[in-house]
Amino acid sequence: MQGFKRKFVYACLFEALAILFTTFGLSVIGGHDSAHSTAAAVASSTVAFVWNFIFNGAFERWEARQPTRGRNFKRRMVHAIGFEGGLVMMLVPLFAWWLDISLWNAFVLDLGLIVFFMVYTYLFNLLFDRLFGLPSSAMPIPEH
Repeated sequence: MQGFKRKFVYACLFEALAILFTTFGLSVIGGHDSAHSTAAAVASSTVAFVWNFIFNGAFERWEARQPTRGRNFKRRMVHAIGFEGGLVMMLVPLFAWWLDISLWNAFVLDLGLIVFFMVYTYLFNLLFDRLFGLPSSAMPIPEH
């Protein structure tokens, strides 16, 4: 599976699971009521869904220009850190506003989610690539 279809399936699966994990994290671990937690999870997943297309499109364009193909540990870590780093900049203000807490408290709350989602992003990508194959940007260039 390649192109838009791959990105769409990836983003839908990733974010459906992310909503479940975020709702759980905000309500059970963060102590916020389930209605606010679910709304914050859906809002953050909507932001992440859009960011997913933007970031992965840019990452795959960069990846396609690299002399070494494939996705080793280092490349997967760069992907996970870049994706999650961009989300932090967008989601901390969203959580602060929605949960009516300070930016600092939202950042501290988000730290647990950040650590979880760094691992989740890495493992999800590894499993997704194993199930659906690598994107064309990571496949070896055919020799002519």
